[in-house]
Amino acid sequence: MASPDELDVLGITTVAGNVPLELTQRNARMMCDIAGQQALPVFAGCEKPMVLDAITAEYIHGDTGIDGVDVFEPETPLQEQHAVDYLIETLLFAEKGSVTLVLTGPMTNLGTAIEREPKILDGVREIVSMGGAMREGGNRSPSAEFNILVDPHAADIVYNCGKPITAMGLDITHKVLSTRERVARIRELGNNVAEATANMLSFFHRYDTKKYGSEGAPLHDPCTVAWLLRPELFETKHCNVSVETESELTLGHTAVDFWHVTDRPPNVDWASDINAAGFYDLLVERLARFGDS
Repeated sequence: MASPDELDVLGITTVAGNVPLELTQRNARMMCDIAGQQALPVFAGCEKPMVLDAITAEYIHGDTGIDGVDVFEPETPLQEQHAVDYLIETLLFAEKGSVTLVLTGPMTNLGTAIEREPKILDGVREIVSMGGAMREGGNRSPSAEFNILVDPHAADIVYNCGKPITAMGLDITHKVLSTRERVARIRELGNNVAEATANMLSFFHRYDTKKYGSEGAPLHDPCTVAWLLRPELFETKHCNVSVETESELTLGHTAVDFWHVTDRPPNVDWASDINAAGFYDLLVERLARFGDS
């Protein structure tokens, strides 16, 4: 929304994630309102994972899924079409290799769409996802990151779909900490979007600093868009990433063959390092643009 010259956002699809679907779709529409983007189409998708029961994370994000922001009924309308149908229709009719998919939650919508109509992959240019972990272990179980744990079967489908994929796991997001100084820098911008961002980060700060003993909460989802805007901020390695879908003990674990110790073919560009200062400079610069509207 803050980078129209570089990114043409076609739509937003929502899924059951940190809170149930009825709240995630409302939260997405609230963010559109706050950003002044009420014309951006928002679609509600799958209410539960492809195989498993739903897992939510109110203990981190609050009962609303967006605690830190005053909840209101957004003006941005919810589209009648199901998100999976929207993905299928959009990608089937898209020019070959023209659409980039950014995944910042469980991959249920895309996994379902691929399973239903594999031909949609012809329209995909690349996929950028936030999910998984290698050295950082897990944040929802001892060995699994939340987005992958919620729907490992969908992640397995997506990671093996054959399209270029860049994955931002906890190894990256735990390096971009929203310290008090960085949050203050965002708040000083003074526009509505920056204020909402600072408020949410301040709320998350309480949980993450207590859990990890860090100087601030990690910023997960924005790493995906930062990669599209400034890939030079990241270091990646092309390797195989496999998702555990069977084990009760390690369900949702992303087995990252970073050192190529198996003969499994590489399928993901795994982000391994990030310029945190450069990331926050980019974030602040783009948030400042909302003050011009």
